[in-house]
Amino acid sequence: MDINSRIEQHFHFAIYKPFGYLSQFVNNGQKQNSKKLLGELHDFPLGTMAIGRLDEKSEGLLLLTTNGKVSNAICSGNVEKEYYAQVNGDITKEAIQQLQKGVEIGFNGKKYMTKPCKAFKLFDIPNFPERSKKIRDDRHGPTSWVSITLTEGKFRQVRKMTSSVGYPTLRLIRIRVGDIYLNDMGIGEVKQMEDLPSYI
Repeated sequence: MDINSRIEQHFHFAIYKPFGYLSQFVNNGQKQNSKKLLGELHDFPLGTMAIGRLDEKSEGLLLLTTNGKVSNAICSGNVEKEYYAQVNGDITKEAIQQLQKGVEIGFNGKKYMTKPCKAFKLFDIPNFPERSKKIRDDRHGPTSWVSITLTEGKFRQVRKMTSSVGYPTLRLIRIRVGDIYLNDMGIGEVKQMEDLPSYI
């Protein structure tokens, strides 16, 4: 077989990123020696990268791959990412409608209007594993859960969106990327996947 026609083998993973972990494998020269990195969760192959990111305080589904082309296709396309956010207060119908239409947030020192998105209140409390850092309980006022589905992904966008309508996020979990779901994965669990199509 000609060496140029040989198919390069790639590896793909779905993980439940825990609270307190950075969505990266190296510190990039920053003073982050105390920060937890993805490499602590599993013995990943050389060249593994996160497809998109979840900030340090966010949890849930994070896809990893050694194929940069797949990563770029998913990040640059219109792939839906669904998040469940536990917010401070009993979120109203009016606030949900604002989220759906788009809200103004700050991004890179400028004002940014988010694109219209899918958003609805969850009336059944999701059954997620307990977070390593405890969430305040209802003795300090009510909380509620909302589903927000985006095709864009500005830094800390969901948190900024809920704050802009008066309901700061207390816990944020990504449950879906395209057709791939978090389902019943445990915190820190790693699943190797046979394929990770760019059209998810």
